[in-house]
Amino acid sequence: MARRNILFICSANMDRSPTAEKVFKHHPSFTAVRSAGTARYALTRVTAEMLEWADEIFVMERIHRHYLWRHFFNILRHKRVVTLNIPDDFVYGSPHLIRLLRRQMKTFL
Repeated sequence: MARRNILFICSANMDRSPTAEKVFKHHPSFTAVRSAGTARYALTRVTAEMLEWADEIFVMERIHRHYLWRHFFNILRHKRVVTLNIPDDFVYGSPHLIRLLRRQMKTFL
């Protein structure tokens, strides 16, 4: 499989998606890894440019997927958007969150 650009998305870009970015940043399957959030208060809010850059997009919950489809449908029509089903129950760098991310991403590595 070719190396690809990956974007992880959660709500605030404070815990889940930045942890995923850190965990997979140097994975040999990925060229580059970034993270963003959907909320207005997100540390880094998702943009059309980020979505265009990404070869694959991983969202933590279905609500994030719905947000993206509602706001960026034209960009996402030909993109793969995967829901990891990771609830907002974790803090940044949590060992349990890291294990869950690795387990949920295993199919895509």
